[in-house]
Amino acid sequence: MTTSSSHRGARIGSGRTARGRSVVALIVVAAGLVATAQANAGDHLGRGSHWAFVDQRAAVHVAPSQASRIVTRLSTTTQDGTDELVLILAQRSRPDGVWMKVRLPILPNNSTGWVKAARLSRPRFVHTWLRVNRAHERLTLFRDGRAIFRARIGVGRPETPTPAGNFYIRDKLTGFPPGTLYGPLAFGTSARSAVLTDWPKDGVIGIHGTNEPDLLPGHVSHGCMRMRNEDILRLAKLLPVGTPLTIT
Repeated sequence: MTTSSSHRGARIGSGRTARGRSVVALIVVAAGLVATAQANAGDHLGRGSHWAFVDQRAAVHVAPSQASRIVTRLSTTTQDGTDELVLILAQRSRPDGVWMKVRLPILPNNSTGWVKAARLSRPRFVHTWLRVNRAHERLTLFRDGRAIFRARIGVGRPETPTPAGNFYIRDKLTGFPPGTLYGPLAFGTSARSAVLTDWPKDGVIGIHGTNEPDLLPGHVSHGCMRMRNEDILRLAKLLPVGTPLTIT
């Protein structure tokens, strides 16, 4: 398998300088976050969302304060070698700078925390929201409040369930050999399996193709969401990284 999410190249081409940018400029760009971000909301339908790359290794705190307990530490890369990113939920200005509340790709699922904005890239905006209904074995992608893609999928078996909660699309991987379990491509999410996973690294829950389409739809996986290869190829043209994901 090769990782080909191309996040790094996309960032170089964006005209952004990760280390030398002005914090003041970041504050201006992020000024609208409070109005659109909902710290605990799962329904992003019609609202849009912000996300950012992790430019520098960062401590994540339980509150927007250096004195508060550290929840975890973020690296600049994922387990797959792609650029790490986080979904932004809220912003707060403090005497020591601007803080962002972010959704985290860790266990327990649905974890959040506060990180210094200076450690993140300029916030990006997405108009999309992905929803997975496990009971109906259905995936739906919305853009600006309108459903633009639907597909029947496979989800986790009862003993290895796909976790419920609010997550986001963390990276995109391509280059799998023909006929493999993951199909032509896969999306990594911020969700983690507390039991098992057919994702190869660190319990990350993915959305991927399949070499066994006859099993779909159904409760058939170790936690990942499986799609027919033709469906995930269509989805790949519509689904940007950073998109919020709600699994019910």
